[in-house]
Amino acid sequence: MADIVAKTPRQTRRLPSGSIPPALIYEMWQGKPVYYRNYRDVLTGRKTIEEVRSCSDFQSVLVSLLNGYLYTIINRQKYLLATNEIGLHLALNDNLGNDIVLLEKEKMGKLKGKYFDIAPRIVIEVDIKADLSDFPNKADEYIMRKSQNCLISA
Repeated sequence: MADIVAKTPRQTRRLPSGSIPPALIYEMWQGKPVYYRNYRDVLTGRKTIEEVRSCSDFQSVLVSLLNGYLYTIINRQKYLLATNEIGLHLALNDNLGNDIVLLEKEKMGKLKGKYFDIAPRIVIEVDIKADLSDFPNKADEYIMRKSQNCLISA
């Protein structure tokens, strides 16, 4: 298997100071960016954007297992199960990402190739990829505020 993909050297480069590429924005909350965890490592050239944004092996397998199980137990006539950092646009300048969501089909309308614009019935986060340095209580506050954003939009 190792012979299939040619090894290429990891290319990192230092980004100009003061500029944070949009690719490093994990979510937008009331117009304010919430960056990916370790985004500063990309700015200094220690990591690539892909390294910061990608899922770990553990996260990808766990999301897959949860999705497989949930798919067998939900009412698929009534609900849509979606995975893969689903984009939610719940209000002006509020864009959230989630690992797994359960959406009510009757509220959805047709798929448009854009972020979902309805609050999910259930959200499952396997790994928070957000930089939590602006949240005084770190993960606890992030999760509570994100949950409130979804509940307000429901």
